[in-house]
Amino acid sequence: MKKILWLLTMMVGTLTAQAGEYTYLTFETTDGAKASVSVEGLTLSISGTTLTAGTQTFTLSNLSKMYFSNTDESSTTGISEELRVNSEEYATATFYDLHGKVVDRSQLSKGVYIVKTKSKTYKMVVR
Repeated sequence: MKKILWLLTMMVGTLTAQAGEYTYLTFETTDGAKASVSVEGLTLSISGTTLTAGTQTFTLSNLSKMYFSNTDESSTTGISEELRVNSEEYATATFYDLHGKVVDRSQLSKGVYIVKTKSKTYKMVVR
């Protein structure tokens, strides 16, 4: 436990020195979930096996990594079970492949696509 606390203390000291150009500190847990906190006025504290960063709390054993970024990575969305858009939104939606190229909806083959509507962006799997 002391080794983990020492390592975290060293990481925080090192990261603080390099945080100037970044706006978020992002934490990734062992299950792949991400949570970002603003670095402005950020305080980190460790109590037992819990790390508190701003308003976020993490169990140390569940953290896989933390890093600085310029985007709030906790606001990203995952793949939904079902794509629900009205016919007007679908008619005006733009489809992109994973390389960012626009794809004609009549040309969709098996694969993963990004569907951008006026109100939201979705990931879509064609099987």
